[in-house]
Amino acid sequence: MTEAAPMAPSMALPMALALDEARAAADRGEVPVGAVVTDAAGRVLARAGNEVEARHDPSAHAEMLALRAAAAGRGAKWLADTTLWVTLEPCPMCAQASSFFRVRRVIFGAYDPKGGGVEHGARVLSAPSCHHVPEVVGGVREREAAALLRAFFLARR
Repeated sequence: MTEAAPMAPSMALPMALALDEARAAADRGEVPVGAVVTDAAGRVLARAGNEVEARHDPSAHAEMLALRAAAAGRGAKWLADTTLWVTLEPCPMCAQASSFFRVRRVIFGAYDPKGGGVEHGARVLSAPSCHHVPEVVGGVREREAAALLRAFFLARR
């Protein structure tokens, strides 16, 4: 895994959009996680925020929704030239989905020591059984993403 370096201008927009999706999710009462899928040229293919509560579906994570929408929009099951931008370290389910969709790169904001599946927990994308291992960059706009999560959970205590 690569630590986040200063963001290039091309990296600023997708993570800003993911953070917008996270804020919108929080406004709907969802855990504030947002995801964006971009193609090799940086064009946005799909974006989503968590919809677990609204759909009554524990798999309706932002990453899953964005990956599914990007694949549907392309009419293809693999997203080999894409980058998945997400505000929180993907859980094991979403990390494995990024492998199954064959994304080229996963870039995330806040680390998730409790439920993460990339740098924590199952470490799905570094497991020997992972059949496609994307490049991973963590910590992009980490403070901002973590602050959204802290504020959300603090308000519910």
